Amino acid sequence: MRSEIAADKASLGKVNTKVEKGGFFFRHHIDTPLLAALIVLMLLSLFILYSASGRDSAMVIRKCIHTAGAIALIVTFAQIPPKYFAKMSFYLYVTGLVLLVLVELFGDISKGAQRWLNLGVVRVQPSEIFKVVMPLAVAAFLSKSPIPPKTINTLISLVIVGMPTALILMEPDLGTAGLVAASGFIAVFLAGLSWWWILLGIGAAAAAVPVMWNFVLHDYQKQRIFTLLDPTSDPLGAGYHIIQSKIAIGSGGFYGKGWLEGSQSQLDFLPEPHTDFIFAVLSEETGLVGFIILMALYCFIIWRCVVITMKARENFERILSGAFTFTFMFYIFVNIGMVSGILPVVGVPLPFVSYGGTSMTTLSVSFGIIMSIHTHKKVMIFGK
Repeated sequence: MRSEIAADKASLGKVNTKVEKGGFFFRHHIDTPLLAALIVLMLLSLFILYSASGRDSAMVIRKCIHTAGAIALIVTFAQIPPKYFAKMSFYLYVTGLVLLVLVELFGDISKGAQRWLNLGVVRVQPSEIFKVVMPLAVAAFLSKSPIPPKTINTLISLVIVGMPTALILMEPDLGTAGLVAASGFIAVFLAGLSWWWILLGIGAAAAAVPVMWNFVLHDYQKQRIFTLLDPTSDPLGAGYHIIQSKIAIGSGGFYGKGWLEGSQSQLDFLPEPHTDFIFAVLSEETGLVGFIILMALYCFIIWRCVVITMKARENFERILSGAFTFTFMFYIFVNIGMVSGILPVVGVPLPFVSYGGTSMTTLSVSFGIIMSIHTHKKVMIFGK
């Protein structure tokens, strides 16, 4: 018995020595390759934004402030051990639900949607909170029981996903509801969801299409689907955005027209060039070369997150890191898909590239938690 205790102490000493001898960034819970790639991506976005905004220096300065805040958030959340996120998940989820209910009762109406809650000091959009809280809550719940989850736990997790998704749909905000639901379903899937559940879900989704079309979707959302199928049916109205975006992407060619030389963006043919359609600006001005550089950065970030996920030791950490990673991929796919005309326009920004502080905030928190999962794992073995 004494020999086993001595062996454990020796092992603990080796691990602690290894942690102490780690690099400066690792000792401060920063994954250097991941942070470097994110910073390069955010710096690249400044050049794209300058052109997309019509050379608006004030907007670029605000984007610089957002970038500095994003880096600070990543570093801050990386310092918090993952077990504390698991402990706080229930309270964050309930708080988010309460805020969504308050939005329905007292929320501010803007552009035909009731999505914002004025708290006096600050104006918040509670639906954005669930882009982080949803996978966090599902991962914390499912990791408390053996994996893969039992039928009852699967049903409860689907209820966890469904309640905030339904409230967000009522605002209405189809794009955010889809992202929130996807982040929750991805967490359930990574927990070891049976293929029978997946097939059942596909069948249920197919059966729900008529109900969604007749009782849930608003007229403008239906018009977006019609526009996706045939943008030329209303080239100066609903189809205008997609047509101009596809012209911009296609005219970029291999090398692009050059920075600040894009006709669609500089002559204001392209709608919302600094937010939802910023990918079209990049494609027009930098061409295929710029697209390859952007996707190389995205692929490196995703690869690094996958490596961190595979090395995670706890079920909670694996599910959460994997859910954040696949949600990030989903963001990229949806934005490029809608700008390219293969998905309906739902107002999803291009991660870390589009202008906007809210999206960057939620993504920064997610990546900070991923870094926390990676850099705290050795200490947590003996710290439980």
